[in-house]
Amino acid sequence: MHRIKKQNRIIETAIKIFSTNGFYNTTISQIVSSLNMSVGNFYNYFPSKKSLARKSIVFVSKKLAINLKYINDQDLTSYDKIFLFVENYFDFLQNYPEMIEYFFRVYLSNREIFCENDRCSFSLAEDFVNEIKRLLQDGIKNGEFSQKDFFISFSCIAGTLGGITFLKGEHVLEDDLNIYREGIAQSIYNALK
Repeated sequence: MHRIKKQNRIIETAIKIFSTNGFYNTTISQIVSSLNMSVGNFYNYFPSKKSLARKSIVFVSKKLAINLKYINDQDLTSYDKIFLFVENYFDFLQNYPEMIEYFFRVYLSNREIFCENDRCSFSLAEDFVNEIKRLLQDGIKNGEFSQKDFFISFSCIAGTLGGITFLKGEHVLEDDLNIYREGIAQSIYNALK
């Protein structure tokens, strides 16, 4: 258990630095310095910066998936699930902006870091992606969403939330994202109908 806690602490610290500096401008020395640990000790947990980056996206994906799984488990309309998902996303963005920044700024824009053997997929973010799939499939099953290509539907959700994340990060939006919650949820829902 102690090893997992230490590993998670390294991941959380790295996410903050990666989200500020980007993957390529972050060094292992910066990460270990923030943790008051030696480089040698770092290598006991991660064999490379790339492996840390990959584990970090799994970590963020699991965090995002927990809330969405809870929502998916509820007996609610798909609109209500989208509304709660947006509400939870905004709370997550407020509480863990570095994780959302990491997801959008590092993971989605540096795919070469996260690809293996010329295969690029959502496999590292599968916990979150699977919950998105479940949300969409339930909406199709109950007749609220139309059958669309998964990536188009995923883009309707991630693109909208990514856009809001960008605007928030650029200080274009009001500090309280909740004033946009209903409009964003309605826009996503309409795009999926």
